[in-house]
Amino acid sequence: MAHWFHRNPLKATAPVSFNYYGVAGSPAANKICNDLRTNRARLLEMFTDVTCNPEIMKNATDAYFSLLQGVFRSTAQCRLAQQDAIFELVSMAFNVALWYTKFASRQAGKENVTEAEAKDVHRSLKVAAGTFKTLKDVHVPRLITPAEKGRDLEPRVIDAYIIQCQAEAQEVTIARAIELKHNATLIAALAFETANFYQKADHTLNTLEPECSGKWRKYFQLKQLFYMAYAYCYHGQTLLASDKCGEAIRSLQEAQRCYSHAEALCKEYRQTKGPGTTAKPSEQLFFLKLGGLIKNTLEKCQRENGFIYFHKVPVEPPQLELKASYGLAEPIPFELPPLSQQCTSEVYATFDLTKGAKNDKAKPKEEEVKPVKEPDLKPQKDTGCVLS
Repeated sequence: MAHWFHRNPLKATAPVSFNYYGVAGSPAANKICNDLRTNRARLLEMFTDVTCNPEIMKNATDAYFSLLQGVFRSTAQCRLAQQDAIFELVSMAFNVALWYTKFASRQAGKENVTEAEAKDVHRSLKVAAGTFKTLKDVHVPRLITPAEKGRDLEPRVIDAYIIQCQAEAQEVTIARAIELKHNATLIAALAFETANFYQKADHTLNTLEPECSGKWRKYFQLKQLFYMAYAYCYHGQTLLASDKCGEAIRSLQEAQRCYSHAEALCKEYRQTKGPGTTAKPSEQLFFLKLGGLIKNTLEKCQRENGFIYFHKVPVEPPQLELKASYGLAEPIPFELPPLSQQCTSEVYATFDLTKGAKNDKAKPKEEEVKPVKEPDLKPQKDTGCVLS
């Protein structure tokens, strides 16, 4: 399912040289600075390397963060320097979380997604959700300067990312449940819960400026309607199986309405300007198959009602009070790696921050913060999210 998920760009990051201009007063301290510089550069490369996988990313992340934690301790007496280190951790971890969402999107876009690859997608989205959540709950509050309104580290924006990752992880569960022909009641409940997630994400961003969130919100809105259509469609099947044909027809009619509205929003979404890659859900077999399923199921219900049941079709659609007992996606908590063995109290003692303060004027002018150039991936043949 290439182009099924909307993805915002990686967070632009300024170069960090870790040249402490005399602060590092020993060979061991200098080695830490050199390793920080090398590991950071490698992590940045991994963000845009299409061959990178979760294992490689985990190793690159741990290598850098295990040393970066030492900077917190070595700068403990200088609040400004420690804030720089915390901001660096937050910014890089934010991009790590975004990488997991992009990896999941690439995996989902493959032709004939295997069960192992589907599990990678599911887990990656939960890892991303957990990383965003830990940043919001633990690390962002440690920053003295609050995040700018509508920017990446603003709480509402991070909340939207968390909810989006959970919703998309549940999409994987729904696709598998449909493929394996699980109970219609379970599929309807999962679809309803997922639709509610997308609605919550949309409402989270409703007070931000449209130029910052307009396109992103359109994506949430179309996905909410799409999964409401799924919920009403499968709920209609459940009602028909319970000999409630009139209610089943009304449920399928509501599914049809939601689906048509989702189709219209797909066009609006593509025409809305904003950051990030543009998803094309209405062109995917997973989207198109639902339209056919709703039409065929509704026609079946109407035939059965005309020959067998003769039930009156309610004016109002059924109230969905569905609660999924299985398949709900919970974030996987983000944990920092153990402190590097290079970072000892003896080495910390050789960092002299007073020398660094004297040499601040000698620092070169900061380089311009440029957007991260991300790879342009060509979509593969869409097989309708078949788990082979």
